[in-house]
Amino acid sequence: MSIEQGAKAGATLLEAVPNISEGKDQKALDAIGRSFSTGGCRLLDVHSDPDYGRSVFTLIGEPQSLADALIAGAKEILGTLDIRAYRGAHPCIGVLDVVPIVYLRREDRADAHDEALAVANRLAGELELPVFLYGELASAPERRERAYFREGGVGELDDRLGKRELEPDFGPPRIHATAGATLVAARPPLVAFNLELSTEDVDLARGIASRVREEGGGLPGVRAIGVKLEQQGVVQLSANIHDPFQVPLWILVEKVKREAELDGVKVVAGELVGLAPAAALEGFPPDVPLHGFDATRHVLENRLG
Repeated sequence: MSIEQGAKAGATLLEAVPNISEGKDQKALDAIGRSFSTGGCRLLDVHSDPDYGRSVFTLIGEPQSLADALIAGAKEILGTLDIRAYRGAHPCIGVLDVVPIVYLRREDRADAHDEALAVANRLAGELELPVFLYGELASAPERRERAYFREGGVGELDDRLGKRELEPDFGPPRIHATAGATLVAARPPLVAFNLELSTEDVDLARGIASRVREEGGGLPGVRAIGVKLEQQGVVQLSANIHDPFQVPLWILVEKVKREAELDGVKVVAGELVGLAPAAALEGFPPDVPLHGFDATRHVLENRLG
């Protein structure tokens, strides 16, 4: 069953993939997950990583119900987490760092845009969060990429707001004392994917990432960074594939393999973050193990029924 067939089985369904800046506190994560599972919305997956200091929640629901669930979860997050205590390898600007609203069918794009704008407005109005729109909703070309807001972290963002170099799209023109700020977008499905490399040198991973990502002349729609996971003693290339139908995972893996070989490095294993469309996994190389992968849980089409 395709994504569109699954979505057409009932009313309009939208997906949300809120990323929060906490990867260790299981009690807090469980409470946040329960808060997201409100009003008929289903929590499909939670992917947490203590080194990244990050958890990715995947939930699905109808318009308005999805916004209600996201606001309920946001209230729990703000009551539980403090950005000043954040320690993690993943770039972020807030405890509720990113809230993408995902349209599963092209005809639902406008609904996703409306839902994302409603969520942004409510996060600002009800929780006094500064909210920045990126991607398809960005108010200027330079604001399309998350890196534009994240560079230098929450402290640098606070300075830019204080100097009036940057203004939020919604909410107060200052960082929330304990929650930081939030990025909101509407988009089609993308795939977040990590590749473990046979090196302890994170600079090598960063160099490989710079050649793989679109900005460095690599694969279209690919964003990539190199990360060292201190607790696990692992170095990863962490990537987002913005169009997994054009660039399925096997293409990314083969590109990383070629670039890594130039530095005497090998690809050891892969890790899917959250869910992926089935098309993204077609032709995946059998010689690259996928940590923790279960097709019944991690293929999007299998969760839409």
